[in-house]
Amino acid sequence: MKPTDLLALLQELYREKLALMRRHERAALVVSSYEFNNTYQYVIAREDTHLCWLRAALSGIDVPPDAGGSAPDATAPARGRAGAQVLLEADAAAARDFVARWRPRVQAISHARHRKMLDLMLGEVAEHQRFFEMAAAGRNDLLGRRPDTAGTGGGVLSTRWIG
Repeated sequence: MKPTDLLALLQELYREKLALMRRHERAALVVSSYEFNNTYQYVIAREDTHLCWLRAALSGIDVPPDAGGSAPDATAPARGRAGAQVLLEADAAAARDFVARWRPRVQAISHARHRKMLDLMLGEVAEHQRFFEMAAAGRNDLLGRRPDTAGTGGGVLSTRWIG
């Protein structure tokens, strides 16, 4: 793969990954179930790491990442469980499509370090797909189980940080 092709691929991947993370940030504002919101928070944290990896790869080529593009809509058609269900199913499908679209392109990269980094990222996106599918199926133990006596207070706070 030519350096210009690698650069274009990394930039395109960065834009798509950033759009996915922005969508998940917007979905996390809508999904109030504590367990499902925690899943979004976990995925967002990993996506932030993926974007750091891509920024480092691009800065190694002396090119800043292109942050253009907008996030796909993450508005729930309904409140509560029904709305969350739609978002979770859509995010599972988006992760599946992302991996299917990028896996062959990543395998064509001749730069071993970048290819390995992107393989790891795609593996984590496949894990995110599984999380979203499990959440859509109603599983609430995605990131672990809490004691039976521990509660969540009915959901997450409306703002992320309290100062």
